[in-house]
Amino acid sequence: MTTPPAADRTRWLPEPEALHLLADYNLPVIAHRLAATPEEAAQAARNLGCPVVLKVVSPEIPHKSDVGGVRLNVATPEEAAAAFTTILDRLTPHPSRLTIQGILVAKMAAPGTEVIVGMVRDPQFGPAVMVGLGGIFVELYKDVAFRLPPLSPGEARAMLGELKAAPLLTGYRGQPPRDLDALAACACAVARIAAEHPGIQEIDLNPIIAHEQGCMIVDAKILVHE
Repeated sequence: MTTPPAADRTRWLPEPEALHLLADYNLPVIAHRLAATPEEAAQAARNLGCPVVLKVVSPEIPHKSDVGGVRLNVATPEEAAAAFTTILDRLTPHPSRLTIQGILVAKMAAPGTEVIVGMVRDPQFGPAVMVGLGGIFVELYKDVAFRLPPLSPGEARAMLGELKAAPLLTGYRGQPPRDLDALAACACAVARIAAEHPGIQEIDLNPIIAHEQGCMIVDAKILVHE
């Protein structure tokens, strides 16, 4: 998904705001805290339980990994405090005068299959909901399916079944099947968000970690028009 020009008066919601909006629709968002200091990052890691991930929160950085704004598998509160400082030290000399609102400390999700659920809003046709194989594979394989809202659970499951990667979700070579109902519920919730918030231009939930029971949203980007 691409970012429209700045003249379009769009902005990416800070990730804590995006996660809060998703939680309002009963979507399964990863447990997280926003830290403003290394000490708060350490305390968040203690409260959440390690391992955790740390991610910079800045409206100018929708793709945090590209600028070194993410640390994964942080094993202790002390490492969380050190990672907080490392991330800020790396980004402070950035030439664009970034607005850094803090560091998001989030629980590391259990392993599973990475899926993307998203939405793009076309000026003529309105919103379209997308599902596909997530993580880096969405750009590599472009294995996605689209539907126009409103979206029923059955339609959402049919979208998942259209993917070339569908066997990875239904059980492949002895791997357990993933919870397709939970993924379909995510797609239906994204369709409702699009219908009830016409100012939202894009939603990018990538990855959603699909498990045998349930799923977990570990990264969320929401583009809004102001």
